[in-house]
Amino acid sequence: MTNNTTDLAGHGQIGVPALRTVSIEDVTASLKDGWRDFLAHPGFGLFFGGIYVLGGFAILAFLNRIGAPWMIIPLAIGFPLLGPFVAVGLYEISRRRAHGEPVTRRGVLAQVFHQRERQLGWMAFVVMFIFWVWIYQVRLLFALFLGFKSFSSWDRFVDIVLTTPEGWGFLAVGTLVGGFLALVLFSTTVISLPMLAEREVDFVTAIITSIAVVMKSPVPMLGFGFIVGVATLLALLPAFVGLLVVLPVLGHATWHLYRRAASPL
Repeated sequence: MTNNTTDLAGHGQIGVPALRTVSIEDVTASLKDGWRDFLAHPGFGLFFGGIYVLGGFAILAFLNRIGAPWMIIPLAIGFPLLGPFVAVGLYEISRRRAHGEPVTRRGVLAQVFHQRERQLGWMAFVVMFIFWVWIYQVRLLFALFLGFKSFSSWDRFVDIVLTTPEGWGFLAVGTLVGGFLALVLFSTTVISLPMLAEREVDFVTAIITSIAVVMKSPVPMLGFGFIVGVATLLALLPAFVGLLVVLPVLGHATWHLYRRAASPL
């Protein structure tokens, strides 16, 4: 039986690696590597993706209970923003495969729980803050644009949003504000989270490094962010079930993109 030292082998590298320029080919290759990692260990992927499917069902049940089913849109969009923390297990699978280490249930879960003792935990505050800003700005815009409208059902809400000037304003401003918040979140986490899962650096340094990578290669990195956003939204449509596959593949792909951008290959 392996002990914790073996399970956590390969971690604890200190400092920030040299940054590389990311290309479109790197993004494509990372997505392909992510798909291969998922196919190699689908049970892990379905397990971690299943956490979000169940979370989506719980959110929908809660909103129906309080009579606010329309809130499923901002919550469903914002909920996967917390995905990178579940993705720690996916990062570990990709890391082990890249280093030829055995992928074991004990080892992967040990690494997930080990993050409680490391800087990745501080990133939870950053992500949760942005998530709550997202939710409150939706409610603020709702009050500003639709505060004097009344609706008692999902169909009524959709009708008001799509057929009234107030609804169009709500969608337009909400999309702009949401896009900005998504850009901030993506830029601060796309490299920092896998880096913190692998290396001993403080979370502020990791955030700065992540932003630096995006600024160094804006078109490929933002292209990857666009793919992540679109794939996640499409995965939400079939009653969250698409997240079972999409989130694991994107988690693995993020690790490989990090390795291409900010870590020796």
